[in-house]
Amino acid sequence: MENRAMIQVQGLCKRFGEIQAVDNLEFSVREGEIFGFLGPNGAGKTTTIRMLVGLLSPDSGSARIDGHDVLREPVRAKQSVGVVPESSNLYGELTALDNLIYMAQLYGVPKKEWKERAEELLKDFNLLDRREGKFQGFSRGMKRRLTIAAALVHRPRILFLDEPTTGLDVMGARGLRGVIKKLKEKGVTVFLTTHYIQEAEELCDRVAIIVKGKIRFTDTPGGLKEKVKETEVLEIRPQPFSPNLLQLLEGIPDVEKTTFVEDRIRLYGDSVHNSVCQILNRLEAKGIKISSIQTMVPTLEDAFVKMTGVDV
Repeated sequence: MENRAMIQVQGLCKRFGEIQAVDNLEFSVREGEIFGFLGPNGAGKTTTIRMLVGLLSPDSGSARIDGHDVLREPVRAKQSVGVVPESSNLYGELTALDNLIYMAQLYGVPKKEWKERAEELLKDFNLLDRREGKFQGFSRGMKRRLTIAAALVHRPRILFLDEPTTGLDVMGARGLRGVIKKLKEKGVTVFLTTHYIQEAEELCDRVAIIVKGKIRFTDTPGGLKEKVKETEVLEIRPQPFSPNLLQLLEGIPDVEKTTFVEDRIRLYGDSVHNSVCQILNRLEAKGIKISSIQTMVPTLEDAFVKMTGVDV
């Protein structure tokens, strides 16, 4: 039996002046899943979240949260959600414990449960030993964990995470992804916006790709990769590297898309291997040496680039 929908969106639209930020969105999120909302910066991810949690009114369309219409039943809808904004909403001068107790008050948690609930969350997020530490003195990763803990203080059924690992170092981001996985194990439905495609591939049960306010595709990470399984991906590490090299490779037969990933060039097409000699000849003619070249199995990131035409 399929889990019921915790989030249902139909025809959702929002315009800011001449910009159509969100354009006729249609999707649903099932109970207990991690749903990824992928897209480049400016795609409409944050605007969508703001409408779903009642911070912004849509121009048209509807959204239901845990069965409650966000416009007609805003209080009931908000009781079901926890929201973790991109920038923390906690107080630097307060301790970790006091921040959680204060948030418990704001969310209407019964007074007798404040301290117990706060300490329970501090333990779950591995922050109990820092309960008396002031928030302003925490590392970025610790601040992010406490901000998520604060959004869960009233035991919401749905958690909205907006770009949760932005600005974190590798270890901080890894630790936070572990926290998100544990939330799923506890039955929390997670709506995750991110422009880190690899993060979505690791965490999400399903993903929706949004570009310029429109959803292009919705599927499992595996399903999206299956759609481009016939695509060949060729990765070259040139010496010296320059983003201008992409222009040099334009117009080569069988190469549908070129992009760069760090210090490497990635080429996409159904028969890229047929043009390897031509690619190498063009680079060598400009004095560019090749330190490595390899074919790759398409990742979710490759599927995103191929299907949307947008570099990540």
